[in-house]
Amino acid sequence: MASSAIFNFLPSSSLSSLSFRNSRTQTPNFYKPLIVKASTSVDYSSSSLAGTSTKNNNWVWKYKDNSVNIYYEEHDKGSDEPCKNILMIPTISDVSTVEEWRSVAKDIAGRNGKVNYKTTIVDWPGLGYSDRPKLDYNADVMEKFLVDFINAPDSPVNNSDKDLVVFGGGHAATLAVLAAKKGLVKPTAIASIAPTWAGPLPIVFGRDSSMETRYGFLRGTLRAPAVGWMMYNVLVSNEKSITSQYKSHVYADPEKVTPYIIESRFALTKRQGARYVPAAFLTGLLDPVKSREEFVQLFAELEGKIPCLVLATAGSPKRSKAEMEALKEAKGVSKYVEVPGALLPQEECPEIVAEQLYRFLQEIYEL
Repeated sequence: MASSAIFNFLPSSSLSSLSFRNSRTQTPNFYKPLIVKASTSVDYSSSSLAGTSTKNNNWVWKYKDNSVNIYYEEHDKGSDEPCKNILMIPTISDVSTVEEWRSVAKDIAGRNGKVNYKTTIVDWPGLGYSDRPKLDYNADVMEKFLVDFINAPDSPVNNSDKDLVVFGGGHAATLAVLAAKKGLVKPTAIASIAPTWAGPLPIVFGRDSSMETRYGFLRGTLRAPAVGWMMYNVLVSNEKSITSQYKSHVYADPEKVTPYIIESRFALTKRQGARYVPAAFLTGLLDPVKSREEFVQLFAELEGKIPCLVLATAGSPKRSKAEMEALKEAKGVSKYVEVPGALLPQEECPEIVAEQLYRFLQEIYEL
């Protein structure tokens, strides 16, 4: 990825979207931190999985004077049997998409067990297959969307008993914990997959006044009508850049980065309005907190209230892994598991991630 002489930043690989990222249950074991290392292999019996039914639709998010079409998918067994609801939220990045959760969603929804599960995956506003209006995106806007999507009377995941489990990746995980800590959402449990809190530039270059000025300049340029697209095409929206970031730090195993993945993600970066959320994310406007101490304290607020699983990754970038490891024995983290992969384990290692999440669900609902 080419560097930008205009902003005089370090080599622009650091600008890539995912780089350097860095209750009602009464089960007492959840509030005793459990640290385990996941197996790299999963053995399913032929009878443990069933077929799934998939539906996709749009939900309209009313935000100020905007009506934003939000894309979501639902996966279940296609029967009328009662089921528990799971909301899966993609990792925030310029190539964020429901596709990263699809295999895990189908896996869990298709399992034959004591409890049936319906999984819903939703694209963030400004990302994936949702509308991408030119909003002033920041962490508060994204939190507002998440709260509205969960609580709105017409939401696909709204139900009368409020029995909802939330799975989120990266910044999405931390935003979900933040909303739960404030009491704005009340999930039965939360699973944070490769959780992060700092955007690519702030985690590398810091947040002093000089850098904040540069971030503002870059953000403004990326949002501009003509030069913004030019800059976005150089930094993000090209197949070479996307391939580089996936093989260097999004996936731990570069051999798993297929041409389909690159083509799919590249197409997302060409959608109208595609640069607005990345402009905010790269420069730290979507960061839920400002320090590791705040990050750890956020999870601590869940202690004794909501079971929280953290899935850290063995192959994540050094800075990102350090933030995840800070949660290893943190208050509020009822179970800490290390799985293979880097910043997108739910897509790179879906069978392993699905198995760990299913075990978490069993501990919530079946013990």
